[in-house]
Amino acid sequence: MQTATNRPIGLESSWLAKLAPEFQLPYMLELREFLLMEKRAGKRIFPSGEEFFSAFRHTPLDRVKVVILGQDPYHGEGQAHGLCFSVRPGVAVPPSLKNIYRELHDELGVPIPGHGYLTSWAGQGVLLLNSVLSVECARAASHRGKGWETFTDRVIDVINHEREGVVFMLWGSYAQRKGAIIDARRHCVLKAPHPSPLSAHRGFFGCGHFVAADRYLVARGEAPVDWRLPALP
Repeated sequence: MQTATNRPIGLESSWLAKLAPEFQLPYMLELREFLLMEKRAGKRIFPSGEEFFSAFRHTPLDRVKVVILGQDPYHGEGQAHGLCFSVRPGVAVPPSLKNIYRELHDELGVPIPGHGYLTSWAGQGVLLLNSVLSVECARAASHRGKGWETFTDRVIDVINHEREGVVFMLWGSYAQRKGAIIDARRHCVLKAPHPSPLSAHRGFFGCGHFVAADRYLVARGEAPVDWRLPALP
């Protein structure tokens, strides 16, 4: 998680300015030791250590205009690369992301892409933030309760206080509990069931979040997000 100079790997400078103190707190030192022990034990961790903070590298703090909250990285081979819901090029689109694409198509007529690589969203200011930033291969949720949640709570707190007019998309009860600290007077808070196949039919489909987000941004004089994903080479 850190280099020899104690600079967190991959944490973009605008985020580092606000989050650097976290890396010296006991919970983060314990998390670092846990991850080192897991690696020493030969366990495979996803994504790679260099990609734990990919969401921050793709979306600097001063460019955040939408936040989508996920839970854990994908634990399958070659899937996770540090952005929630996103998978690497060449990897099959996961079921929840297929449902996100379906909702986007229904709301905005966005063509459904054949890949799940969401970096173009991140580059437009959509912070694709998981609550937990690592996982053991083939063991879903294996790194919950190790400290990542405290760190990402702090991330949400920073956005809440340092920015104004951010759209938070809180899908599912987990994300909604985590986003309870968000000041709805300063930001746009959108809530719906999770896009998982287990819950999407209970209100994610038809939620209108993508239209609502773009209308909110335009009303504030900002460019809407272009939710269309470019074809991969």
